[in-house]
Amino acid sequence: MRQYLDLMQYVLDNGELRRNRTGTDTISVFGMQTKYDLRAGFPLVTTKKVNFRNVVAELLWFLKGATNIHDGLKEYTSIWDAWADEEGNLGPIYGYQWVKWEKFTRDEETGQYKKTHINQVQKVIDTIKHNPQDRRIIVSAWNVADLDRMALPPCHSFFQCYVVNGRLDLQLYQRSADLPVGVPYNIASYAALLSMLAMECDLVPGIFTHTLGDAHIYVDQVEGVRRQIARTPHALPRLELTKKGFWELGVDDFKVHDYVHDSFIKYPVAV
Repeated sequence: MRQYLDLMQYVLDNGELRRNRTGTDTISVFGMQTKYDLRAGFPLVTTKKVNFRNVVAELLWFLKGATNIHDGLKEYTSIWDAWADEEGNLGPIYGYQWVKWEKFTRDEETGQYKKTHINQVQKVIDTIKHNPQDRRIIVSAWNVADLDRMALPPCHSFFQCYVVNGRLDLQLYQRSADLPVGVPYNIASYAALLSMLAMECDLVPGIFTHTLGDAHIYVDQVEGVRRQIARTPHALPRLELTKKGFWELGVDDFKVHDYVHDSFIKYPVAV
């Protein structure tokens, strides 16, 4: 995970001070990219502890289209608590857009419109299996019509899959990236998703490309970032998935082996 530390170092060295909606300034660079080859190991940050079980719980919560923190997420992590309302609702965020994108179809006999849903993730799986050369294997969470209904507009906005020589690659575009806090989760989450898709489609999980828009470090995180950058990365762990169908996988079906890491660093989180 040297490339992750190099990314934070680059932002520290070259970033510009920028104000934002949270009231805490950031050091920011616009337009960055890192690549992680899953054939070399699973890209779970080793220079601080990352709770991978929480990462998986959130990913599976997205995949079932959940929009309430009490629907299978709260027992694992409080990561979404700050944005939820009193009942735990978040509006049509990531998972809803991934598997329940709203579509209105006109009945030709009655002339009435009926609301249905599109499962974008299943469409990706079907396309990978039946038309792997397609250049439109994309899932978007950025639904402009729904942004005002969301507690937080999508940071990791859309991803694209690419099949070549028996390998599945995935590229994510992330509009806003909190490098010390959010990005380690994002890397692990999309690497896990890539692994799930590859297993379902009988492909080798390959390269995860992480493209960032506003890559930033909050000014109150700088001390922790310098401490983390000074650490030496450990060898990458290995991810093992239970052999099951894509939609049948649960939290206990993800096993990380040989995860050696340094101590946890508690970073401030700007809301």
